[in-house]
Amino acid sequence: MAEEDINGPVELPIIAMVGFEDYTQRAFFENCRFEGARLAYFDNGLKLAQEWAEQELEIVAIISNSEILSNGGLTLIETLKNIQLPSVPFFLVVKYFNPNLRILALTAGISDVFRLPMHQTRVEKRINFFIRNWAALTKSLAIRPNVVRPIGLAKRIFDIFFAGAALIMLSPLLLLVMLLIWLESKGPVFYYSRRAGTGFKVFKFYKFRSMYIDADKKIKDLMHLNQYDVDRAEQKTTAGDTVLCQDCLQAGKCQYPLYGDGVQWCEKDGGYFSIANSGSAFFKIANDPRITKIGNFIRNTSIDELPQLWNVIKGDMSIVGNRPLPIYEAEKLTTDRYVLRFAAPAGITGLWQVEKRGKGEMSEEERLLLDNTYAKNQSFSNDIKLILKTIPALFQKESV
Repeated sequence: MAEEDINGPVELPIIAMVGFEDYTQRAFFENCRFEGARLAYFDNGLKLAQEWAEQELEIVAIISNSEILSNGGLTLIETLKNIQLPSVPFFLVVKYFNPNLRILALTAGISDVFRLPMHQTRVEKRINFFIRNWAALTKSLAIRPNVVRPIGLAKRIFDIFFAGAALIMLSPLLLLVMLLIWLESKGPVFYYSRRAGTGFKVFKFYKFRSMYIDADKKIKDLMHLNQYDVDRAEQKTTAGDTVLCQDCLQAGKCQYPLYGDGVQWCEKDGGYFSIANSGSAFFKIANDPRITKIGNFIRNTSIDELPQLWNVIKGDMSIVGNRPLPIYEAEKLTTDRYVLRFAAPAGITGLWQVEKRGKGEMSEEERLLLDNTYAKNQSFSNDIKLILKTIPALFQKESV
């Protein structure tokens, strides 16, 4: 609404509301008292960014009704930064929350997170405080050095040349593998999942499908075989036969999907949810019965990794770097002890694949320490040394 002055109506600054289709939640915020600001609703982040830029809106805060790892969370705040829109307080309204996600959110620049059900007094105080003091807060914040090391020019040129040449030369093999995958198990040939790479940046990670399309439903029966959890107390899974995990049920839809050719899996079904709440950040078993015959072959030969060459072309990854992690794994590694691994470029192969190739099983701790070691010493010259040390490690299979 507009206020009146001697010269006519004056438009109040805007608090942008993104993704609020629930009128109950709209009513909650409309009953809040915000100091000299009005609410304006946007269907999604894309419309917000478009109207903000085109109409030069005076937006003083953003409240997004989205989980932290969904499109209206980290992805939206990253998009707004990339297109260089003004910096304003950014708030999230979520159903699922834990301490690790809080660290991830605050690191990304999210001002505060409100978990449902919300308390009106707290919401009013927090939002008004940030709006009123935003200039002072952003000015007084200590400038932290960017620990994320960008891919240098030499490394980027090498990545594009290598990945482009490999895709051209291997195109007959790629077509053959696509045909064999489809013949053995009807379903998508490729899939992509959301992975956290350099600086926790989330991107689409491509692979050939090597499992049956209902593989995710079998995880809860295989928890006791997790090679990264063998030294931990046995955890009892609470997953039922529901299609959605408890996290997704709260949101009313899958929040962690895998996609391919119109088929969708849940990356965080009951089994994955239990893993995330157990001690281990990684899930892997030997002789996995979920894998198809051609899937077993392309995994052993690392052919399933070849579609990631497209990720390299796009700039999501490098040839050499730390492996990008699924979201449910990355959210467990936000402590000072492990976060260093995300300062290095994400890559197809890295130090731990080279050092442990053929030397038996690797513990989770060993893998993380090697990831940190690579991040500390990352350089183009060291990457070349790793490549020369073991050429097969460029497409190292996951079952090291």
